[in-house]
Amino acid sequence: MRTRLCSAVLLAFTGAIVGACSVGEATLAPAPGDACAAIAGTSLGLPYTTFTIAEEVAAPFTPPETFSSRGFVVEDGAFCRVAGTATPEEGSEINFEVWLPHADAWNGRFQGIGSGGSAGAIRYPQLAVAVQNGYAAVATDNGHTSNSGFDGSWSLGHPVRLIDFGYRAQHEATVAGKAVTRAYYGRDADHAYFVGCSQGGHHALMEAQRFPDDYDGIVAGAPANYWIGLMTGELWSGLATTKDPAQDLPREKLPVLGAAVLEACDALDGLEDGLIDDPRACAFDPAVLRCDGADGADCLTAGQVAAARAIYAGPSRPSTGEQLFPGYALGSEYFEQPGGRGGWGAYWAGITEPGGSTADFMRYSVFKDPDYDVLEFDFDADWDLANNRPIGNDQTLGSALNAIDPDLSAFKANGGKLISYHGWADPLVTANLAVHYYESVIAEQGGIDQTTDFYRLFMAPGMAHCRGGPGPDRFDAVTALERWVEDGIPPDQIVASKMVDGDVTRSRPLCAFPQVARYTGSGSVDDAANFACVDAD
Repeated sequence: MRTRLCSAVLLAFTGAIVGACSVGEATLAPAPGDACAAIAGTSLGLPYTTFTIAEEVAAPFTPPETFSSRGFVVEDGAFCRVAGTATPEEGSEINFEVWLPHADAWNGRFQGIGSGGSAGAIRYPQLAVAVQNGYAAVATDNGHTSNSGFDGSWSLGHPVRLIDFGYRAQHEATVAGKAVTRAYYGRDADHAYFVGCSQGGHHALMEAQRFPDDYDGIVAGAPANYWIGLMTGELWSGLATTKDPAQDLPREKLPVLGAAVLEACDALDGLEDGLIDDPRACAFDPAVLRCDGADGADCLTAGQVAAARAIYAGPSRPSTGEQLFPGYALGSEYFEQPGGRGGWGAYWAGITEPGGSTADFMRYSVFKDPDYDVLEFDFDADWDLANNRPIGNDQTLGSALNAIDPDLSAFKANGGKLISYHGWADPLVTANLAVHYYESVIAEQGGIDQTTDFYRLFMAPGMAHCRGGPGPDRFDAVTALERWVEDGIPPDQIVASKMVDGDVTRSRPLCAFPQVARYTGSGSVDDAANFACVDAD
């Protein structure tokens, strides 16, 4: 007699979850603890993979402490927790965890979870959300351990870790996660989805490009997919405000700059609502704020104007003027946040030297010198070095870390669906990158119609990096993706909300690019129902 497990069925039209078992067959599911414990110490037939922990967990549960989970406690639910390691070659150590709800709570889906920053930790809070929502889920440290998420010292002397970080770890964790899912439930998941933002968005596009069979659907938020370009662009912006003392841009000047941008750009979409619908439609030069005489609180010095111009422009070759990477969009300069750290205040303004992921990446991965002075970076020769430095396995830094291949034909042929989103006000991963990549895929596919049948981009006015900013920033891309994959209903729009103290203060449709949301002329401008998605003017 064939053994079948009882699974949970999600009824999308009611939002209810009911238990469903096949009729006429005996249900011989092992006890959850037995099915879980049986995985420990095995490889499940996978090469170079070992599952070291397989245990039943009940809330409250405190997972191992990492920079992304300090103080985090799982407050609800019971599940099977499996931890393992994959070592595809010497020097590689890819740690991952798979969390699985009990069979009667499983929605039949598998979810891969992306990381952030420069990775280096398993994202336990995201695993908890996934398993509480009924998913069997996997997350990985992407092949190295970090104490901050921005540290780059792990790559020095370990080029194999760069390959793992770039693409291999996410794939190996996915393969292992699916094997664990199969072993625990006695069958494969009905559908597999990947969800990530920032570095997670980078790995989302890596999955679509390199491993098109891994996932049926992918959500790629604010993807940091052109990693060499992003690191170079961040360095460019950091140097714009630090290399020359005259170009120091204090955080206190950002509200002035942000207000001037809003005044110039806000009404271009026909509505003055504090949001810039598409910054590319606006022409703004920070020189309009240049001080007439001495420096003042409501103006920019000549050096500060030069710094702002450089950040908007993005890096270029000094020898030819060739654009290397897009600059930051208008509207990313400022939004209110404690300490003045909203917008550029978190990264480029009020700093003494470039930091974050970029400085460590240049020191440890590109120049292999912890003492390298990033002020000496040459945007001609060193740009080429960063992209072309060999790291073994016939890979360069650029080939291993850049997810910029516009050819998604294999993912499309496999029936894959991809939703990407990006906040126009993102002050860290420029929104222009998402548009540039999407347009490159359109060109590769031969037109917008050939692209939107499997890949759609949603730009969010006023949203910062993954979340935050003055615009509506809360929305459910995962449900939209599942409806597309499972029901064949592509999303033309996704409604986003702005929450303040738990209340919705504004909602707005995010439209499938290149369409934009336009006010219909009646009703509240804070209600998405009063907007329509139309072709841009």
